[in-house]
Amino acid sequence: MRKKLEGNGLWESSRMMLPEHKETIIRRQLEEGREARPTLDPQEMELIEKALAESFHEHRTVTVRMFVEYEERELTGIVVLIHTFRREIKLSISEGEWNWIKVDDITSASTF
Repeated sequence: MRKKLEGNGLWESSRMMLPEHKETIIRRQLEEGREARPTLDPQEMELIEKALAESFHEHRTVTVRMFVEYEERELTGIVVLIHTFRREIKLSISEGEWNWIKVDDITSASTF
């Protein structure tokens, strides 16, 4: 019992972590891995929009590279619907499988 009370023993033996502290530590670790959103110039945005429109009108396959918080994602498919007001596209990946993608999240697009 005497050793617990010597030096910093009392605090060392009763150390614990509150849930709020644990959440803060996890949040900071996630923020360290987060990448900054790339800024696109108007010419690059024009090329992306041209590739998307080409895929929509001519039913050509397009490869879209998107910005996601912690990584860059790439999808390939055909644009089947464009919502200009919401700035979203519906990308058909395979038969019956599709994704809604925000145009502002796209970093590059190319048709082939």
